[in-house]
Amino acid sequence: MNFVIIVAAGTGSRMNSDLPKQFLDLNGVPVIMHTIDHFHQSSTISEIILVISKEMEQFWTDLCLKQHYRTPVHLAFGGDTRFASVKNGLAYIQENFELGTNDYIAVHDGARPIISSSLIARAFQGAYEHQAIVLAQKSIESVRTGNSTSNNAVDRNQVWLVQTPQVFHADLLTRAYCQKEDPLFTDDASVVEKLGNRIAIVEGDAKNIKITYPQDLQIAQFYLNLIK
Repeated sequence: MNFVIIVAAGTGSRMNSDLPKQFLDLNGVPVIMHTIDHFHQSSTISEIILVISKEMEQFWTDLCLKQHYRTPVHLAFGGDTRFASVKNGLAYIQENFELGTNDYIAVHDGARPIISSSLIARAFQGAYEHQAIVLAQKSIESVRTGNSTSNNAVDRNQVWLVQTPQVFHADLLTRAYCQKEDPLFTDDASVVEKLGNRIAIVEGDAKNIKITYPQDLQIAQFYLNLIK
């Protein structure tokens, strides 16, 4: 089976909104519902686990009623950090499904609503071949590392901008999340990597943006029309 854990427990502090970004309106539908629906429409995905803040449970229930939303998802609740939220999503899978040697788990940001079926399929195919993959694109910008007064140029051809979903063999990901949380864990790949596993890169998609700032909603609206 192929699972996806959609992480949507964040607060969206950069959006200048009281409502977390994943619940903001995009073409008349909350961002998170676009995200869920694209995975539901993918023949690659067997089960969808949505991780939201416990405080948003009633809001989500009311939102589904308002939108007449019936796409099947399994609901899990987030923790204080993204690491804890993913771990709770994994715990839900382990408690409700019997994982086997052919099972894979993707982790995806709820605020990335422009994800195509072809990209999902490509990500999982990469995981079948390499056990652990991230979607990423090469930087088209010049890159420097350091601080505002001491910094150095970096070869941008060696710089990859990472996206989600990130896909892993189920056993590998569940073992990785048995580790103690580390401040250096910035995504799921960094958690898996700490166990000594190599991470392969699968070419991502420029349209697969993460809603972070208010103007991103306008960009997402444009891209949404392209993948329909």
